[in-house]
Amino acid sequence: MKIAIGSDHAGFDYKEEIIAYLKELGHEVQDFGPSTADSVDYPDFAHPVATSIENAKNELGVLICGSANGVAITANKHQGIRAAIAWQNEIAALARQHNNANIICIPARFVDLELAKKITQTFLTTDFEGGRHANRVNKIACS
Repeated sequence: MKIAIGSDHAGFDYKEEIIAYLKELGHEVQDFGPSTADSVDYPDFAHPVATSIENAKNELGVLICGSANGVAITANKHQGIRAAIAWQNEIAALARQHNNANIICIPARFVDLELAKKITQTFLTTDFEGGRHANRVNKIACS
């Protein structure tokens, strides 16, 4: 699977570890940065991740910042993006099953690295259920 990933400085270390983990699992990962843990502005990385999914250059995305709120708000400005914040595996699964989320946003300051990896794996391996949820998801988009 082709996966886009980005973070801010608070999520940088997790980003690097999750990239390595995803590559071990055989995924193709496009890293949108940052390239260091120096202080950065999260929109500079969340927008390109979202754009790559909008343009079908990547299938799903992972964004990581301190609370996950900033990257989620930024990504959700893009038409067709459904970015969900997850701090537990079950929330990551429900974001895919019920909301057809295409970007998972992880709060690095509130979950440990192992849980962040599990959340990412759950997100990537869970399918959208469709059915009654499809109508609801279709109502999300603004024309």
